[in-house]
Amino acid sequence: MKYSLTVIIPAYNEERTVRQAIQRVLQAKTGISGKEIIVVNDGSSDKTLIKIKSVKSDRIRVINKTINEGKGAAIRDGLKIAKGNIFVIQDADLEYDPTEYVRLIKPILDNKADVVYGSRFMGNGAHRVLYFWHMLGNQFLTLIANILTNLNLTDMETCYKVFTKEVAKKLYLKESRFGFEPEFSIKVAKMGSRIYEVGIGYSGRSYAEGKKITWKDGLITLWCLFKYSIN
Repeated sequence: MKYSLTVIIPAYNEERTVRQAIQRVLQAKTGISGKEIIVVNDGSSDKTLIKIKSVKSDRIRVINKTINEGKGAAIRDGLKIAKGNIFVIQDADLEYDPTEYVRLIKPILDNKADVVYGSRFMGNGAHRVLYFWHMLGNQFLTLIANILTNLNLTDMETCYKVFTKEVAKKLYLKESRFGFEPEFSIKVAKMGSRIYEVGIGYSGRSYAEGKKITWKDGLITLWCLFKYSIN
């Protein structure tokens, strides 16, 4: 099978980092020839859209939304127009390094996996030291996800989720915001996907640097885990 990659980048008020993030994705090696980038400006109120349009490449497609709907909605919109048969979710905040793509995609190219998670807790690469309670919360939510799915994930909340077109067709995603993460994990487990994890580095940012996720998102994640496990 001939593979091509679609990288979906949701961006909301990321004027400081989105241009560099797109440039890094453009430069990243993937192990396959085709690559398109779909950048979703999710109703930003700053100069994010200007920064996105300042990067000139025929591999970039832009979706401009006038109202902020959330990460999950941005991913849904990106999947609707994606031309690739392998998909990568990439944040616009530079916490995750696109040079990891080769390693993330390899289990799919080797026909071992349908879904690959980039785990921040598997000891590979440099990690910025930040928030203890965030780490604990992430591990707790991952534990609940594992109990509900009988998986042994180490990082359910990671941005780096790589999956095939066949998986995408069966997802029928509903969550519009950070509920995408638990919804995705429960659904790929239910459909019997072959799931791998690959250790990645992580350059987390502080709230002063623009981090957006809060404890309220953790509660929504918990609710979504139970919601989709029984539906």
